[in-house]
Amino acid sequence: MTIEKLSLKEKIGYGFGDAASSMFWKLFSMYLMFFYTDIFGISAVVVGTMFLVTRIWDAAFDPFVGIMADRTETRWGKFRPYLLWMMIPFGIVGVITFTTPELGTTGKIIYAYITYSLMMMVYSMINVPYASLLGVMSADGKERTSLATFRFIFAFGGSLLVLAAAEPLVDIFSKMGGGIPNLQMGWQFAAAVFAIVAILFFWFTFSWTRERIKPVTEKTSLRHDLKDLWVNRPWFILLGAGISLIFWNSIRDGAAIYYFKYYVQTQDAFQINSFNLTITLSSMYFVLGQAANIVGVVLAKPISDRIGKKGTFFTAMLLAAVFSFLFYFIDRSNVTLIFVAQFFISLCAGITFPLLWSMYADAADYSEWKTQRRATGLIFSASSMSQKFGWTIGGALAGWLLGYYGFKANVVQTESAQNGIRMMLSFFPAIGTILAAAFMFIYPLNEKMMVKISAELSTWRGKKD
Repeated sequence: MTIEKLSLKEKIGYGFGDAASSMFWKLFSMYLMFFYTDIFGISAVVVGTMFLVTRIWDAAFDPFVGIMADRTETRWGKFRPYLLWMMIPFGIVGVITFTTPELGTTGKIIYAYITYSLMMMVYSMINVPYASLLGVMSADGKERTSLATFRFIFAFGGSLLVLAAAEPLVDIFSKMGGGIPNLQMGWQFAAAVFAIVAILFFWFTFSWTRERIKPVTEKTSLRHDLKDLWVNRPWFILLGAGISLIFWNSIRDGAAIYYFKYYVQTQDAFQINSFNLTITLSSMYFVLGQAANIVGVVLAKPISDRIGKKGTFFTAMLLAAVFSFLFYFIDRSNVTLIFVAQFFISLCAGITFPLLWSMYADAADYSEWKTQRRATGLIFSASSMSQKFGWTIGGALAGWLLGYYGFKANVVQTESAQNGIRMMLSFFPAIGTILAAAFMFIYPLNEKMMVKISAELSTWRGKKD
């Protein structure tokens, strides 16, 4: 079977989808806990518990979406239609998640549970099919890595947009009514801006991409799909590595804004007087991290072409563990060194993300090679499920740790609380990097194995055609 090279336009179109998803993912991972504790008005412990309860259900929902997408048949394919169907609900629910109702504490908690659960379900309904799309756009391993590279360049670009613009937009919108800034309105309107952009980006992905890969065997039962998944060892290893990776990032991201507000104890970096706008240290820290992520994504392909996906991922995680441990010992006054450490930690993270998603496509090929049955959506649900589980553990633990160390919103923190916040950007995340490296150490699909699998699958598909 001839491997069709993908056009630049199609790769860019695919990238727009993760730019859209990542804008809200970054809003959630960087700002949502802070929004709930300091703006919305509920405690960190309540938020941590809510993250645990809602995300466990939501992570279990991901395989259901994958199974459903595998059985979807439309003139647009299996996975692209979900981008069209879910992009507007995605934007609407994103805005109401960052809306603060006029309710008491109990009412706010119920509202937060409902809206956040809806947001995560809608996210699954659009992101699992989007992730699965990579597995059916091309059968070529290098093209998949290229697609994953475009995906994560755009993902980090979308994240960069949010991290550069979120706090300035909140600042601008909160001052619209004059008088005392209304931060609740500021966050709601800022979320609305990102929702509109996300809808537009999803439309580009739907319009500019195509599905090409057809399974060797067209009709499969759910029982066979689940059985095949159960014996797919590489899938389980990638699931563990993905959970560990997202745990590492989520606990760091969730604690970062607290780190500057309550440990560094200064936020203002500089002002743009003509716009009455303050640029904060946390915004600059986040933007630098996303820029480093993009550098890492760009480096992922040339490095992995030399030493393989597995070796590149494993090395990046070991380096990230070292840098994370060292972060704890940086003095609060040394902002330059804080930023340098953020750059190198984020660089390591950027290298791993496109490799992980490319390896999910390899795991789907492995399953088809072993069984002559393909369940791309179910396989790729591992990607979203690992994100949710890692984020569940990291997000819940972040809220509980803040409570354990005695954090109280909008007051000067005790030494114990400050030390806990430091640990959440250093020692605790390093646990995730070490676990991810351990999982990758036992991952069996190296480049030699994948060349064999790809060649045999191409032969089978050619006979079928």
